[in-house]
Amino acid sequence: MSEVDPDGFLQDVNAGPKHHVTADEPESYGGTDRGFTPYQFLAAGLGACTSMTIRMYARRKKWPLAHVSVDVTHNRVHAQDAGVESGSLDQFTRIIKLTGDLDPDQRQRLLEIADKCPVHHSLEAGATIRTELIQAAEAALT
Repeated sequence: MSEVDPDGFLQDVNAGPKHHVTADEPESYGGTDRGFTPYQFLAAGLGACTSMTIRMYARRKKWPLAHVSVDVTHNRVHAQDAGVESGSLDQFTRIIKLTGDLDPDQRQRLLEIADKCPVHHSLEAGATIRTELIQAAEAALT
């Protein structure tokens, strides 16, 4: 990940030599709105992982799942609205659509499987973030 514009927020996001996307903030926050926001990336990761987890399970069971789509939104909610004592919390809402000749029990099971997605587990459990800083001279060598 590398900053593209030091006067704005545009970021060049690379994952190896084959994958490239941009991240940015909306114009209302001083960005140029030329890429996903960081929270949109997080929501997209949850949606993609959920869809893939459902697909893997249905394929293994040989169930007639024709198509799966997952729409994920992110909001900050006040703790009291979420039944917690104080502060504010991040809330992701997933809307899952399953297409195919599935019976009600299969649909229910696939809904349960959605909660088995690894990204879902990471978000629920929280994570430890370790940060290291390198000097500019070292960075030029990489």
